[in-house]
Amino acid sequence: MASKDYTEIMKEMFDAFPVDMSAMEDAFKTSAALSEKLSGVALEAAGKSAELSTHWTQDTLAKINEISKAKDEPADYAKAMTDFASSTAEVAAENLAAFAEIAKKVQMDTVELMITAGKDMGQEASAAMQKAAGEMAGAAKKATTAKKPARAK
Repeated sequence: MASKDYTEIMKEMFDAFPVDMSAMEDAFKTSAALSEKLSGVALEAAGKSAELSTHWTQDTLAKINEISKAKDEPADYAKAMTDFASSTAEVAAENLAAFAEIAKKVQMDTVELMITAGKDMGQEASAAMQKAAGEMAGAAKKATTAKKPARAK
């Protein structure tokens, strides 16, 4: 009884069930594209937040400049402090609402990207599985219809 070399058997087995690396490449490209889009969302939000923070800081410094000026009457100092506290509270509420809008937009954009990516990945996975199933069926058919060696008696 002749026995085949183990390496030859393994090679035949792997040749019968080829692996299509294009599915892996497509998955990598999809993942990279999603990362790029998510990074864009995060960077846009960071830019808007930095812009808002800078404006808020400049506004606050301008108001501090006003209250630090010398006043003619002691009552003017109290009024300046009251005006500063009132306007600072108002601006803080407006800016916090603006930060909340930025966060809300980030959340909505992220959810939209994830839903789209999930659909795309699902379609790609389905196509890859159908292609693999077809290749496996073809390989199995080929393997079952190949000539079988005659048995030694």
